[in-house]
Amino acid sequence: MTIQSKKIVLIPAYCPDKKLVELVKTLHEMELTIIVVNDGSKAEHEPIFTAVSQWARVLVHENNRGKGAALKTGIEYIKNTFDVPYVIVTADADGQHMPKDILMVCEKAQEKTGCLILGSRIIGKDAPLRSRMGNGITRVVFRLATGMKIYDTQTGLRAFSSGLTDYMLSVEGERYEYEMNVLLHLRQQKINAEELPIKTVYLDNNSSSHFHPVRDSFKIYKEILKFSASSFLSFLIDYGLFCALMALTGMTVLSNVLARIVSAAVNFSLNRSFVFGSRAHILKSAVKYFLLAVVVLVFNTCILKLLIAAGLPYMLAKIFTETVMFFFSWTVQKLLIFKEAKA
Repeated sequence: MTIQSKKIVLIPAYCPDKKLVELVKTLHEMELTIIVVNDGSKAEHEPIFTAVSQWARVLVHENNRGKGAALKTGIEYIKNTFDVPYVIVTADADGQHMPKDILMVCEKAQEKTGCLILGSRIIGKDAPLRSRMGNGITRVVFRLATGMKIYDTQTGLRAFSSGLTDYMLSVEGERYEYEMNVLLHLRQQKINAEELPIKTVYLDNNSSSHFHPVRDSFKIYKEILKFSASSFLSFLIDYGLFCALMALTGMTVLSNVLARIVSAAVNFSLNRSFVFGSRAHILKSAVKYFLLAVVVLVFNTCILKLLIAAGLPYMLAKIFTETVMFFFSWTVQKLLIFKEAKA
């Protein structure tokens, strides 16, 4: 028998318009409890928050701190105010989430406690170009980074039960990167995610979004970008040594092994401290990394020899081989070797 939990809607809001009033009023009529976080909005938006306060509890940030900070303020307030069990569903303030969809993901989270429920938008041709591109790129990068297949990684409509509040509060991030970080660490915490299709609503070509394409994209992708930079630097070392040794000796296996040993030592040091910020025991991490390096080296050498034997120039064969092994190495390091990185 499913225990009926209190349904709480959490809405972070920065400089909202009247659509927030309409949304909150409708949700109140659906007998949902509503928490709105005013994330340092400008003074001219105060009448909006005054209007919604008749149906919702309004929390205030004196200065704009970002969507992630607003969500965590709301989650902390709910944790300290309401008795368990409860379900929290986060929704955007711009009217892009339909009340019936908010209720749907909330009820699904009530059924599947311990699971993160995502309201997944079907991004069609009618969606704004930046939404199609942003979601498509993030979907591919996210799957490469985690091995998890999530269609809409950028949805703000999410629901979870009270048992996940501590996890949600522990995730780093103050702005839009927070929502991506929540997804990036799900597998490490053995938390499942399930998507439910929702109606896609874009108002005025999504002009009300406060997402900053350059600043917030960098925050979302920075861990993956750091890994790519570390891998590229190690590749340059590996590639340079390999080509030099091949020119001197003409021996494929010896050249590849020696170059790999040097580049692997550099890569381990960079990934442990710079990319993943791991607090895991260095010896344990080193052993795991060594085993990975052995596996990568074996596959790397075999693929390289096959490509060269097939007639591909060794410089091109090396580039192709390293590209394939990059994605394999990222996944293993992220999920196994440095999984005790800062959450």
